[in-house]
Amino acid sequence: MKDWFYITRKKIVRNKFPLLMLAPAFILTFIFAYLPLSGWAMAFTDYRIGRGIFEGQFVGLQHFRRFLFESSDFGYLIRNTLIMNVSAVILNLIVAVIFSIMLHELRLKGLSKTLQTVTFFPYFISWVISYSVVSALFAVRTGAINEFLIELVLIETGFNILGDPKYSWPLMIFMAMWKWTGYNSVIFLATISGIPQEEYEAAAIDGAGRFRLIYHITFKNMLPTLAILLIMNSGWVLNSNLEQFFIFTNSTNMQTMEVLDMYIYKFGLRNLNFSYATAVGILKTLFSIFLVWLANYGSKKLNGSSIF
Repeated sequence: MKDWFYITRKKIVRNKFPLLMLAPAFILTFIFAYLPLSGWAMAFTDYRIGRGIFEGQFVGLQHFRRFLFESSDFGYLIRNTLIMNVSAVILNLIVAVIFSIMLHELRLKGLSKTLQTVTFFPYFISWVISYSVVSALFAVRTGAINEFLIELVLIETGFNILGDPKYSWPLMIFMAMWKWTGYNSVIFLATISGIPQEEYEAAAIDGAGRFRLIYHITFKNMLPTLAILLIMNSGWVLNSNLEQFFIFTNSTNMQTMEVLDMYIYKFGLRNLNFSYATAVGILKTLFSIFLVWLANYGSKKLNGSSIF
C-alpha cells in the first residue's frame, strides 16, 4: 500500500503541469455532468413540484416497475428507438467509409475537396431548417417534388412523407445519414491520410491492382477507426436527437416516431411527472452503458481494437 501511494504521488508530482491544465475541464465536467446525477433520487420517490428532490415519499422501484411491466409503452418505444437509431448508426458508418474511400481515390483533388465540403455542410444546418426543406419538397399539396410528379401524371395525390407512419423510419434514417455522413467521412479521411505511402508502393510492386489496394491497405487500415466509432456510437443508440424528433413528430405519425427521449420529455416537462421520467432515463442510461461495454468487448475479441 505504501509503495502504491508513493508511486502515485510521484506520478502526480511529475505530471503536475498537465494535470493543472486539465483541472478546469475535470471541474466543469464534474459540475455539469456528475453533480446533476443527484437528481436520480427522484426516481425512487414520489416527487412533487415545490419540494426538494430528497423530500418526496420513498416508493422504491415503483416507477421502474410501472414502465417495464405495467405500461404498454415499453415495447413500441424500444422498437422505434432501436430500429431508427441502430439503422442510422450502421448506415452512417458504412456510407461514410465508402464515401471517404471514393473521395481518396478521386484523381481530381479539386472535385474531391468540393464534394467533401458539400457533404459536410448539412452537419451545420439546424433541424428547423432541415424540416423546412423537407416540407418544401414533400408537403402533400404544395411540395415541389409532389407537384412535379402530379404534373407528370405519375401519381394522383402527393406522398405524405411527413405524416404517414410508414414513411417515419426511412425518413429519420435518411435524415440522420444526410446530416452525419460528411462529418464521419472527415474522420475516415484523416485515417486514410495517415497510411504510409510505402504500403501502397510495396503492394503495387507485388502486382496488386487498384481494388486490392483499396481492400487490403485502405480499408483494413480504416478498421480500427471504424471499430472505435462503432463503440462510441453504440452508447447512443438509445439516445435520439430530441430537436429532430420533436420537429418531425406529429399526431398522425406519433406511434412510429415516439422514441425514449420524446417519451421522457412528454412525461417530465409536459405532464410534470418528474419521478417517472427520471426512472425511464435511468433505465436508458444503464442499458446504454451495457451496450458500450458489449461493443467494446466484441471489438476487442474480433480485431483487438477497443477503448478500454
